[in-house]
Amino acid sequence: MNLKSLLLAAAFACVAGHASAHDYKVGSLKIDHPWTRATPKSAPLAAGYMKITNTGKGPDKLIGGTADFAARFEVHDMKMEGGVMKMRPVGGGIEIKPGETVDLEPGGYHVMFPGLKQPLEKGQKVKGTLRFEKAGSVDVEYAVEAMGGEPAHHGH
Repeated sequence: MNLKSLLLAAAFACVAGHASAHDYKVGSLKIDHPWTRATPKSAPLAAGYMKITNTGKGPDKLIGGTADFAARFEVHDMKMEGGVMKMRPVGGGIEIKPGETVDLEPGGYHVMFPGLKQPLEKGQKVKGTLRFEKAGSVDVEYAVEAMGGEPAHHGH
């Protein structure tokens, strides 16, 4: 193997390792690239986003979780009502039907992290746990992206 091929293989291994580090699996659920945004120093809360795909034969629900960097973890939805964007907790969790993917993204379903313990800085990885009704719990890391930005890996 020549030096160029060796360097290309090493670079690919690094990229592939990075991508898989942000994909998680619990039961029949696949969690793709959990992320959050950097926050100003005085921000009391942050939001988290990801894609959840159900590869199983039965439905499951995201019913809660924890975040090492915040006092609480809440499942929320945002909807337009009467020309006003409203955010509210989702009672009973977010259902992921068999064979479907649910996008937790800005302006829709997402998780909230009230009571931040410290500001979140771009480039950090912060730990949390997702809890599902049937599949159980899985530890994840949220990649902290730029304030107001979209993740570099979104949709991979």
